Amino acid sequence: MKGHVRKRGSKWCFVIDVGRDENGKRIQKWFSGFDTKRAAEKAMAAKLQEINSGTYMPPTKETVEAFLRAWLKDKQAQVRPSTFRTYEWLTRMHIIPNIGHIELEDLRPPHLQTFYRRLQEQDKPLSNRTILHVHLLLHEALDRAVKWGMVARNVADAVDPPRPEIKRTKVWTPEQAQKFLSVAQTNEPRFYIAFALAILTGMRKSEILALRWADIDWDNAVLYVNQTVTWTKQGPIFHEPKTDRSRRAVALSPETIEALRRHRVLQAGERLLYGPAYQDNGFVLARMDGRPLYPRTLDNAWYRTLEAADVPKIRFHDLRHTHASLLLAQGVHPKIVSERLGHSTINITLDTYSHVLPGLQREVADRFDDLLFRKTGRN
Repeated sequence: MKGHVRKRGSKWCFVIDVGRDENGKRIQKWFSGFDTKRAAEKAMAAKLQEINSGTYMPPTKETVEAFLRAWLKDKQAQVRPSTFRTYEWLTRMHIIPNIGHIELEDLRPPHLQTFYRRLQEQDKPLSNRTILHVHLLLHEALDRAVKWGMVARNVADAVDPPRPEIKRTKVWTPEQAQKFLSVAQTNEPRFYIAFALAILTGMRKSEILALRWADIDWDNAVLYVNQTVTWTKQGPIFHEPKTDRSRRAVALSPETIEALRRHRVLQAGERLLYGPAYQDNGFVLARMDGRPLYPRTLDNAWYRTLEAADVPKIRFHDLRHTHASLLLAQGVHPKIVSERLGHSTINITLDTYSHVLPGLQREVADRFDDLLFRKTGRN
């Protein structure tokens, strides 16, 4: 097989023989869009190797839309339902309407750069973080296209997505958290345990809703996070935690243990009330008849308690941030905080709660002065 490189405008391209048609005539294929001659030569050598080894797949006229729809079908079996819903929404609402008509092999970096800019400037602009998610989705999908031999390279490699905004988490003070829990215990006794676990352990909502009594070691005051739950139209789907670090043991305080004991007594009363109709699935947080609790039910209790407690409005997930921030403010080592939260690395903890650290650094600086000077009588 033969091929040669040439320059077209400011870019380099190459043409190779990819076989012969039914009449014995040579079939040639052009590959373009390379920034340097060396890059084009390297790509040509790789393509010729594919042809010689029999692994070459001729490019098709498939559009970005058709490719992404096929890619999503494969992806659905590989990711969690919540992740797939995000992929499908980003593809359907933003990617396909803007670049879905372009043939996959004709997609170029300027197409993506213009697309991202359009998402920033439209009537209802997307946040830079959402645009980054669009970019990551496209990069992953185009990586698959490269592996399948549908395109020569991943054009998303040459595009810089917008830098996401720094998100400042909203958290409560100890007094605000205590006030909220006091109101919740009085007004929402069935859901108090969910709020207490979020504040006192930093668990995610999906972990709390999937928690079973069997996951609690009463003797050692330890709770084991073994699964999470995602709700779909078909009902709840239980998964193992996303990462090894998310599957974790969380030490429980005496107050947390006591709250769990009170909740177990409350649930035992509901079991007696329902009798044979009670479905004992072993969930700590369940409907009155024992079935898995729908997240919206917990959300409604959360909003009612927020209003009644008259505390700053935050998200349920911010209870997890409150737990972490209060621990860090007490001088707990970030590694311990990271382990309690189930972060995959300590860097995630440090990046997420960097706003807490400046105050801690001031305290450390003052203590260092005490160590070196004030103990020796120097001012």
